[in-house]
Amino acid sequence: MSNLLCNLANNWIVNADLAKQLLEQGATLLDVREPILKWFSPLQKAVAVNWQEFSQSHFADKGKLLENNTVLTQKLQAMGICQDQPVIVVADPVKGWGEDGRIVWMLRTLGHEKAVFVDGGYRALIKAGINRVKAANNPPKTGDFVISRRSNWEIQRDEFKAILGDDNLAVIDAREPREYAGKTPYGEKRGGHIPGAVHLYYKQLMDKQGKLLDRGEIVAILQQKGVSQSTQIVSYCSGGIRSAWLTCVLTNVGFNAKNYAGSMWEWSASPADSYPLSISLSGAG
Repeated sequence: MSNLLCNLANNWIVNADLAKQLLEQGATLLDVREPILKWFSPLQKAVAVNWQEFSQSHFADKGKLLENNTVLTQKLQAMGICQDQPVIVVADPVKGWGEDGRIVWMLRTLGHEKAVFVDGGYRALIKAGINRVKAANNPPKTGDFVISRRSNWEIQRDEFKAILGDDNLAVIDAREPREYAGKTPYGEKRGGHIPGAVHLYYKQLMDKQGKLLDRGEIVAILQQKGVSQSTQIVSYCSGGIRSAWLTCVLTNVGFNAKNYAGSMWEWSASPADSYPLSISLSGAG
């Protein structure tokens, strides 16, 4: 397994065959699909997870991770997360919201170096031969992972505001076109997008089966948006879920990407004179 582990530090996404191989060698499997899907078709030895368990409760801050490292560590250990054991995260990329990317982004940000999600999600894993079970799985053994936060892939609101307009910064809005244009279907206090943001709905980087586009296609799409691999990228959405997924994908193909987890829930709830929004359609697509 050592050769596989060496590659995981730089690869945040794995194909289903490699995921199966890692699982057969003891990796932890997290299932982040909607609860009803996990209940009807549970995966063998999977731990059911919701991203909300690790996020703050106040609405404007719901996209932001809990601040208490002790609480977060206890939650992750209770899920069976171990320091040196790979964590495989699976979602439904077609019907979901990028929850697998959110959990992988979270684990990497909290210091886990071997967290990855499965390209193609649940369907790809079943096709690769991972078994479903008829009954609920037993609780996992307590893990030994201890949080060590890293700032490489996240940015806070005021740090983000301070660099807005920098020549080497690209801001990406990962939401639906209607959200970028000013609609507020998911509880934002104000509509619009952060000034200067280009629009890239995160699902544009996958096909209809939920499989990622080839690396070259992803790079080309970013280049069309004026984003090169030397550019610092900050992505956001409504609550930092879709933008976390995008951050994982961009990091995986070699971009310098950060997730603004507070995203529009936080930004739009902040004073409009200090945290403005634009309604212009410029950059949408």
